[in-house]
Amino acid sequence: MWGKKRSFRRKAVVLTAGLLACGLLVSCGRGQEAEKEESSTNDHNGQYGQNIEDIDYQEEMSVQEDNTGTEKDSVQSSAADQDEIAKRFGDGCIVEQTFEVEFSEYQGKVWFVPVRSGQGLEIKVIQGEEVLTELDSYVPGALEGEPFGSLDAVSFYDMNYDGCTDIVLIETYGDTTFAAVYYGVGAAGTDDSVYFMLQEPLSAALTERVEVPSIKEIRNYISGGRKNGEFSGYQEAYEAVAKLCDMEGTDRAYDLIYVDEDDIPELAACHRGYAVSLYSYWDGTVYTLMDDWGYGAMGNAGYAYSQRKNSVRNDNSDYAGAILYTTYMAVSNHQTLDVMTCIETLNFDDVNQNGYPDEEEMDSMGMYSVSYIDGVEVSAEEAVSYDVGGYEFIEGRMTLEELLRALRD
Repeated sequence: MWGKKRSFRRKAVVLTAGLLACGLLVSCGRGQEAEKEESSTNDHNGQYGQNIEDIDYQEEMSVQEDNTGTEKDSVQSSAADQDEIAKRFGDGCIVEQTFEVEFSEYQGKVWFVPVRSGQGLEIKVIQGEEVLTELDSYVPGALEGEPFGSLDAVSFYDMNYDGCTDIVLIETYGDTTFAAVYYGVGAAGTDDSVYFMLQEPLSAALTERVEVPSIKEIRNYISGGRKNGEFSGYQEAYEAVAKLCDMEGTDRAYDLIYVDEDDIPELAACHRGYAVSLYSYWDGTVYTLMDDWGYGAMGNAGYAYSQRKNSVRNDNSDYAGAILYTTYMAVSNHQTLDVMTCIETLNFDDVNQNGYPDEEEMDSMGMYSVSYIDGVEVSAEEAVSYDVGGYEFIEGRMTLEELLRALRD
């Protein structure tokens, strides 16, 4: 009889991590973005250790405040002087590169505090008296044993277009200057774990490819200096995204696919057999729809789309196919990939209603099938009604060079 309620606890699918990442696009918000480059002089506006011309303060408004997602210039009005910073954080603190800022990962302002430690550098994020996190130290292998020289520049902005604040550093050890990139993970006001993940391959690649490591040169190399929201078209935006993806250390294959109904393609950046990223473009801005959503293990078959029908499907099985979770998603406002429904299909007779196949129930495998949506039993006709047909797996079919040629043609 249709409409029967399920009593067992439904299993969380592997897709959950990906769906949480999708939510971060909103909840990571648009944290304050600030760039600060060090120089040898103090400016007259109270920003110690830098020329005012070198400062590129930015603020991406939160979704609640500004649904356009555009970046807006702003200038911090307050800055503690060097003596106060040194007194608060100790003599080892590098005062000219210590800043009170807003990160999308935290509620309220935090202090970014770099500290000389022996021959190296330690970096902490502090709020009040609490150390919220410490960044993993990074020194390229060729510089192991070299003494820390200076922290030349600090930048906080959404480098990888996922809506979260990232950290970019320019450091010098011995006589060598290099970049260190940390991607922010987690969202303020949620139960997400918050941390900053060191991107070693990306840091090394950027150091090698820019003529002189600096925040300006890095941004110029990736996007021609354009901030998200300033791209003139999807071609320009996707070129920036793909160049960044290609430096992240995994073999990528790319594709331009049409998920929703408009004439602007989405960009797929795939680590074949392991993970998929998907990006959209609208009105000068890149949006991350899928951020390295994993598949190929734990019964997750991957992610498929139906061209121009705005439907993405994921099949995720458990207990050797005894339970199948089919999730249908759609692009919303060019900005997020939202779950439309998740259908749970039991391919065995769950006599005791505990949600998994017991040994005595295995004989019914393949001879029984019942589907549920939100715990309510649905007919086979209703379950299949969400399937629009014509699905193709998102896998990628182009190299970076082939993608760039396609974008420029």
